Amino acid sequence: MKFLKYLVFISLAIVLLSCKQGKKYHDIAEKQEILPQTDALAEIIQFQKELNEEFRDPETSPLPDRFRKNFEGLDFFEPDTNYIVKAKFTRTPEAIPFMMPRTTGDKSEEVMYGIVSFVLNGKNHQLEIYQNEELMKKEGFEDYLFLPFTDNTNTKETYGGGRYIDMRIPSSNEITIDFNRAYNPYCAYNKKYSCPIVPGINALDTRIVAGVKDFKKGKK
Repeated sequence: MKFLKYLVFISLAIVLLSCKQGKKYHDIAEKQEILPQTDALAEIIQFQKELNEEFRDPETSPLPDRFRKNFEGLDFFEPDTNYIVKAKFTRTPEAIPFMMPRTTGDKSEEVMYGIVSFVLNGKNHQLEIYQNEELMKKEGFEDYLFLPFTDNTNTKETYGGGRYIDMRIPSSNEITIDFNRAYNPYCAYNKKYSCPIVPGINALDTRIVAGVKDFKKGKK
């Protein structure tokens, strides 16, 4: 299992961490839309299992050894297919690349690839979705998209800095967002990592009770 591509690639490039990190794309746009509910739940559970396996493996885990040796598993919200939403995908080909701030004070060059619009919890929402200018030149990352967001669970149930979702460029003007796949940036576990700071425009005025919860060092 390989995932969290964006975070690991950029973190390694900037802070020169020596861990072997890899990731796997989850083809949300093309697979999740046609899955029956039972299959969707099974895929969420498999995602959680594989993420836990990555965190246990010293070659791929962001956890410092003192936390990893007693690691039992991440804390997830219960799988909920209500947080798998179909969104309108509007490309923004005229967008100008910009420098996105990171937690260590440096910046990475990003471009807003598009805007996703959807209804969730009875409200209309929009989020910007990004592509990294350097990462897109790497083999296997050409169609990678990065969706960072904050929501009203931050600092209470989830990491205060927000969460990320890995996605791929869709073949149409519709894309599926599975918030059950929302994960924490690695800097939530280890301050040596350099993580993109979620842009303020990607703040959702709702509670996203899906995906990974905050990491409680005293419990895991």
